[in-house]
Amino acid sequence: MEILKSRIKPGRTLLYIFSYSFVIIWLIPMLWMVITAIKPDGSPVTILTELIKPPFTMDNYQYVSENASIWRWTWNSVYIAVVTTALTLLLTSMAAYVLSTIPFKGNKLVFGIIIAGLMVPTEATIIPLFLMMVDSGLVNSYSSIIFPSVAAPLGVLILKQFYDSIPKELVEAAEMDGANKLRIWWSIFLPLSRSSMAALGIFTFISSWNNFLWPFLAISDEKMMTLPIGIPLFQSGYAAELTIPMAANMLASLPALIVFILFQKHIIKGIAMTGIK
Repeated sequence: MEILKSRIKPGRTLLYIFSYSFVIIWLIPMLWMVITAIKPDGSPVTILTELIKPPFTMDNYQYVSENASIWRWTWNSVYIAVVTTALTLLLTSMAAYVLSTIPFKGNKLVFGIIIAGLMVPTEATIIPLFLMMVDSGLVNSYSSIIFPSVAAPLGVLILKQFYDSIPKELVEAAEMDGANKLRIWWSIFLPLSRSSMAALGIFTFISSWNNFLWPFLAISDEKMMTLPIGIPLFQSGYAAELTIPMAANMLASLPALIVFILFQKHIIKGIAMTGIK
């Protein structure tokens, strides 16, 4: 009994209490959304006793599927997020590899310019980007959303820090075996940075999935809208009703939740390895 008491430290107990308290606080609105989404249309959902009282129905999901372009918006969001993530990982890893392993005049200057991009707020680039897309004829297209998102200075910073820690002996051994720069990047640097790239990929995916401001300006065709734009448009017709909008929100949040649940270990490991605070 004394051994058990010695293992249970008061500080750790308080930490667990605070941690689980925050988890419960975070889950409450999620549970409210889940239950509200299956309540009949017009049911009172702001009173707890009425919220948990039957009946429950799945008709709201059927209504949303039939009256909103939810699946089209979902496809648009998935396609844009996947392509943006793939291109971001490709470009940032290649840029970080060049800056980390290939010495050239102005290397530090180029890296400094890239990192300076972190200090430029997104809102400051909206007007120039929009004018560029109009002049290029890319408005109301996937490209207008994808191309501005693949420039990721943070990704270059994260991967360069990791690549700098890879022993130079590995590169030298590969060069002695006749491997060229592209082969070394593909066979050594990419496999070793899987955790960091997985974390970066998930952050990029979720950021692209939740992106609202730029798609809102670049897309006006309803068929090309993503979920963050389409869902508010659909909800605007249900200002006083909550059950149907919550059903739409549930359908919209499922893909992002699934991605996070499946890859949460990579997120934690990637954060630990890359030193993100």
